[in-house]
Amino acid sequence: MSRLDLFIDRMVSQRACLDFAIAATDHMTGPVFELGLGNGRTYHHLREKIATRPVHVFERAVASHPDSTPPDDMLILGDVRETLPQALARFGATASLIHADLGGHDAGKNDAFARMVSPLIEPLLAAGGLMISSDRMYFTTLAEQPQPPGTVAGRTFLYRR
Repeated sequence: MSRLDLFIDRMVSQRACLDFAIAATDHMTGPVFELGLGNGRTYHHLREKIATRPVHVFERAVASHPDSTPPDDMLILGDVRETLPQALARFGATASLIHADLGGHDAGKNDAFARMVSPLIEPLLAAGGLMISSDRMYFTTLAEQPQPPGTVAGRTFLYRR
């Protein structure tokens, strides 16, 4: 499979999971966390689809498209190993939806990072909340969910508290 095909599968799956999770958590009032801004495409999608919940973005350094850059008060800058524990102290277990697209092109490094960051993400999710990841995560209290229609197996992962 070409790298282009892999990218398209990831984008299609990401959008399907985001749209599913947005609808499934629409009744919740807790914040939405976008872990990793990148170009800002998924942040922009979240802002377009969610009008009633704040979307906080965690990023090391902003390099997004200007139309997809969150306002400063919704941006949490720094290394997630520090900012996620700070977010837990600030928000508690209130996130209705968490989306993480933090990996790179090295599957081994992505897996090691997922193992490290999973216990930092897990306590942030509210009861009934959903977490979407581009990589398999390692949670003890979140259950992996079936993929919604329109996804490609192994391109996204969905978890619920």
